[in-house]
Amino acid sequence: MSEHRVDHPIGKRFRGFLPVVVDVETGGFDPKHDALLEIAAVLLRMDEKGFLEPAETVATQVVPFEGANLDEASLSVNKIDPYHPLRIAVPEQQALGHVFSKVRKAVKANACTRAILVGHNAAFDLAFLNAAVERTGIKRNPFHPFSALDTVTLGAVCYGQTVLSRILEAAGIPFDSKEAHSAVYDAQKTAELFCTVVNRWHALCETSAWPPAEERAQGNR
Repeated sequence: MSEHRVDHPIGKRFRGFLPVVVDVETGGFDPKHDALLEIAAVLLRMDEKGFLEPAETVATQVVPFEGANLDEASLSVNKIDPYHPLRIAVPEQQALGHVFSKVRKAVKANACTRAILVGHNAAFDLAFLNAAVERTGIKRNPFHPFSALDTVTLGAVCYGQTVLSRILEAAGIPFDSKEAHSAVYDAQKTAELFCTVVNRWHALCETSAWPPAEERAQGNR
């Protein structure tokens, strides 16, 4: 995504926030003590009719920080060998710098004020992101520090499901369980789901009298 302003900026759609879909793979459930091992972020774009679609994916594998805990149960699920000789990983500060640079450019291009994390069980991903930011001392974090958009909630409301694979099935989005628990794959599938839900709502609003036009206009101010 170019750092120049895009043709159809997202800035007015989410109150100045740019939704960025993030997934992390980790060495456990404790963001303060367990390793961050992978991070993927999917940037979105909007067409001339106001519909969203996934655009660029930014991802990197991460070297466990010094003293990080690595829980064997978690590693058995995500199938990551943190010290495999062929694993191309970078330190946390470099990994976050790479992802944040792309996100900041997208925020500017879309006339937004900052990014907002979209995730499946978003609090988990945001907690690991914030912990890594604190450890590395990075100052220019483009993400809102505590607000997030969660596809668990969207899935429960729209499809009566909370597990990602089941929500995707209900939404008619293909899902390969063999590819799951890869940060890139999970982020891309979460992005597809988020766009599907937002676009269905957008289509409903465009073809119905609710919410009233004046309320939609106020929401875009």
